[in-house]
Amino acid sequence: RFANLRAYYGFMWTHPGKKLLYMGCDFGQWNEWNHDAELQWDLLQWESHSGLKKMVSDLNALVLREPALYERDFDSDGFEWIECTARNDSVLAYMRKAKDPEDCLIVVQNFTPAYREAYPIGAPRGGWYQEVFNSDSQYYGGSNKGNYPGVMAQEPGWHFRSHKLLLNLPPLATVRVLDAEICYR
Repeated sequence: RFANLRAYYGFMWTHPGKKLLYMGCDFGQWNEWNHDAELQWDLLQWESHSGLKKMVSDLNALVLREPALYERDFDSDGFEWIECTARNDSVLAYMRKAKDPEDCLIVVQNFTPAYREAYPIGAPRGGWYQEVFNSDSQYYGGSNKGNYPGVMAQEPGWHFRSHKLLLNLPPLATVRVLDAEICYR
């Protein structure tokens, strides 16, 4: 359940639009929120709950740090699909773009429990792409599979783009990679 929730929160935080969580959802409270009762803070003693809380905190920090996730939130030019037809694989990939056209994030989601190695995803240019978030990280209670510290874009391209990334997609996870030119400018 927690892997599904982490993948969904990763999707929600990277997809355009404002985010809304009810009290206790940030750490996976079992009971529905009740104004007459206290939140189930005792659940934070478990790694799955405390990991989810840390992930939500890190997602909030990432949104503040990455203009691509907020500057053009309600502008169609701030979002671009890369892969939305892989229904058999249950994989989605898209780009979020800031006002600066060079500033973008590539977001890839695997919504199945299958681990996918060297999965091709189109990239807008060559260079080193750094992994800046992985909902499957051990810090969040995941299996720690992914692409840390990053991957090099290759030719020939994929998804009608000049380059491709061969990504390891953890099961039920959201992985974000960031273009090297943006990371180090």
